Amino acid sequence: MAKAQTGFPGFPAEGMAFLRDLKKNNDREWFQPRKAIFEDKVRQPMIELVSAVHREMLRFAPDYVGEPAKCVYRIYRDTRFSKDKTPYKTFASALLLRNGFDKNEGGASYYFAVSPENVEVAGGIYTPDRDVLLAVRQHIADNHKTFRGTFETAKVRKLFGELWGESVSRVPRGFDASHPAADLIRRKQYLLDANLDPKLATTPKLFREIVARMEAMTPFIEFLNEPLLRRKKARKREERFLK
Repeated sequence: MAKAQTGFPGFPAEGMAFLRDLKKNNDREWFQPRKAIFEDKVRQPMIELVSAVHREMLRFAPDYVGEPAKCVYRIYRDTRFSKDKTPYKTFASALLLRNGFDKNEGGASYYFAVSPENVEVAGGIYTPDRDVLLAVRQHIADNHKTFRGTFETAKVRKLFGELWGESVSRVPRGFDASHPAADLIRRKQYLLDANLDPKLATTPKLFREIVARMEAMTPFIEFLNEPLLRRKKARKREERFLK
């Protein structure tokens, strides 16, 4: 019987070389004749990395396991609202959402990106819509001690450091300014973020470092998604009632 595939050997050196060269030649004329190299040495390995990570997530976050290819971001940049009009990203990245969640909704998710300059592993809520942010803030206000326990552990601090994200200057309307979690309620983003040695990219250790951080941040991710799950279930009950 064939042994089940485990781990990920790292990106081929040619993949990192391609991204390095792309940074110097970020235009369609250079990319198009070399697109097959990108597909073979960057995109396909990234899909394989996500697949390997998914196999591990079956242990600690099975509700976030989906189709690997759909988790990988496209190489093409959205330049519509950016002064930087270079057409291609110079890194490979993936977003792992909870099943049933829409990425435009702004729920908590896992993210990692690999380039010749950096390996990033992150997770949390980055651009929530107004209703999502309100629900998360209320959930934190009601359960702030539990929430702090998801990111103030020695392990999470070692792997990620401090909680990261933008905040507003005052406690939002509807919340008590003297609340013991006022510092958390003021936040617009709730993120854990680690930047690792780019030399990891071409080694088997890349996979282990990503999985270790994703497992450590899972209680944080799950806490942030709890009020959104409740809201989804309530909507489904309402829809069934109205039928």
